[in-house]
Amino acid sequence: MLSILGAATCIAAPASASILDYVGECVPFARAASGIQIWGDAWTWWSQAEAKYQRGDTPEVGAVVAFAKSAALPLGHVAVVSRIIEPRVLMVTHANWSRIGGKRGQVEQDVTLFDVSPQGDWSRVKVWYRDNRGLGSTTYPVHGFIYGRPVSGAKVAKARPAPELTGDQPDYVGSLIDAYAR
Repeated sequence: MLSILGAATCIAAPASASILDYVGECVPFARAASGIQIWGDAWTWWSQAEAKYQRGDTPEVGAVVAFAKSAALPLGHVAVVSRIIEPRVLMVTHANWSRIGGKRGQVEQDVTLFDVSPQGDWSRVKVWYRDNRGLGSTTYPVHGFIYGRPVSGAKVAKARPAPELTGDQPDYVGSLIDAYAR
């Protein structure tokens, strides 16, 4: 019996599922999708990244958007930039935002994120919300973007975003309509 159990432990695990199959909170998803190795509530990512990864207010594909803690987001939120459409319109891939089939936790790929900050610095955004089939009415504060490049002297590897971060046919036109049609 022990030899059967021993043999069973040597069987290779099945190939990992796509990140798009993930169901759960935004933090583990963002870590897996971006390759950025930060743990803890989403609102803590910005400060944690300071000693590990470069940060800024310019979007880049593969960067994590770090939402600040707010009344609407008491734990913050993190999403991964999947496409840059124009200077004030992005697409992100994230988990646990909209309800899909009445449930939270699922992944949404290539959804619109619109910079509504007065200075155009990505400090305030609106996010596409599936239940509304468009941008939500809430404006969310954002700390900025965490890039997958380590800061000098940090003992972390350069992050490698997942290949499924973006789809084959994102809706560019829909993204612009969501952002600018009011």
